[in-house]
Amino acid sequence: MKIEQIYTGCLAQGAYYIESDGEAAVIDPLREVQPYIEKAERRNAKIKYVFETHFHADFVSGHKDLAAKTGAKIVYGPTPMKMGFEAIIAEDNQEFQIGKAKIKVIHTPGHTMESSCYLLFNEEGKPEAIFTGDTLFIGDVGRPDLAQKVVEDLTQEKLAGHLYESLRNKIMPLPDDLIVYPAHGAGSACGKNMSKETSDTLGNQKKTNYALQEMTKEEFIKEVITGLTPPPAYFPQNVMLNIQGYDSIDEVLERGVKPLSPEEFETVANETGALILDTRAPQVFNKGFIPNSINIGIDGSFAVWVGAMIPDVKQEILVVAEEGREEEVITRLARVGYDYSLGYLNGGFASWKKSGKEIDSITSISAAELAKIQEADPNVPILDVRKNSEFLSEHIKGAENTPLDYINESMLKVDKNKTYYVHCAGGYRSMVFNSILRARGYDNLIDVDGGFKAIKESGKFEVSDYVCPTTLL
Repeated sequence: MKIEQIYTGCLAQGAYYIESDGEAAVIDPLREVQPYIEKAERRNAKIKYVFETHFHADFVSGHKDLAAKTGAKIVYGPTPMKMGFEAIIAEDNQEFQIGKAKIKVIHTPGHTMESSCYLLFNEEGKPEAIFTGDTLFIGDVGRPDLAQKVVEDLTQEKLAGHLYESLRNKIMPLPDDLIVYPAHGAGSACGKNMSKETSDTLGNQKKTNYALQEMTKEEFIKEVITGLTPPPAYFPQNVMLNIQGYDSIDEVLERGVKPLSPEEFETVANETGALILDTRAPQVFNKGFIPNSINIGIDGSFAVWVGAMIPDVKQEILVVAEEGREEEVITRLARVGYDYSLGYLNGGFASWKKSGKEIDSITSISAAELAKIQEADPNVPILDVRKNSEFLSEHIKGAENTPLDYINESMLKVDKNKTYYVHCAGGYRSMVFNSILRARGYDNLIDVDGGFKAIKESGKFEVSDYVCPTTLL
């Protein structure tokens, strides 16, 4: 029997490939399904089932495409939801054979009402692993406030109560030597403060995970919902795509992987009102870019920030990318449901610059330069665009917290006529913030290269006392 975790760092997401005696199953696949198909083909195995732990909010699953291309059956746990495709709606404790192994459905409502874990029995019939989706993470549990966006009469308190019962009655009685394989790790917005580890034994989680310690249901509910912040706006849209279905990834790529000359690119931008998304590194982008484009670098938490900054998944997008990475960008957009890429700038930004068309730039300074400016003017306006929990943990004294997560609210704190110095943790988020505000007419923002890390390491700033954050949301 083979178990393989296929972890995608930019989404902090774990998919799983399980194989026994020529039959395979995939749990929570990503949108681009060809790698799973090729893996099975190389091993002369047939993908028999696609198991979904729940209706994902933070990414679009590849269940529909994978089933269409392989003939595999899609399996969900118990749900009354009507879906836009054929699926097996399993009963609690129903078992599915995969070669000589089997998988048992354990219905664990709480993160969402249909959330289910999958208990894997090896070829000797011994329980070996449990795939917990967003029910149980390493060091955390799934946030219980997302399904209330889909089902009106649910509240986060009701869902947290269900989660308490699911963990105590369904998960904790299982053997300590079970390997726990969750759907997400550190960096996901589906929990508050997950571990960087992507698997663990259930026994160790019983000892170390705060949510599995002895407490009343009321104490659990309070603990789990404390510190929750509103989820990204695209989450409910992804849920509906996963329930109702979506365009094939092949159609999305055919539509989006279309080279456009600078003249064609400009024409499409003017005629459609498409958003120009520049995915180059922040410290490349700032030196020159197409006016009104926004920067979300492909080498950061790309999908997460696209989802947070672009509220409508149907937004038409034109892509500026490093040459050779255009298809990667369009694929990663599709992972979170942004299927309406209209093409990319052929030859990258260099071709735009060569054409003689207008360009813009954003000033960037070092931490040492900022220190000199602050020395001359102790009241110089500094904007810290990190999350509020990061800011409360440690910040430059006198800086104002304007989190990128809530950019529309943060923007209200910015005076177009004043000059501000903007930083995040390392330089990625501050350039996202600066580019969006610049596209909206804020021309006096200066980026601090290297962010708070460089600021602190310089030793030239008065920094607040460190406080360990209780949540990273």
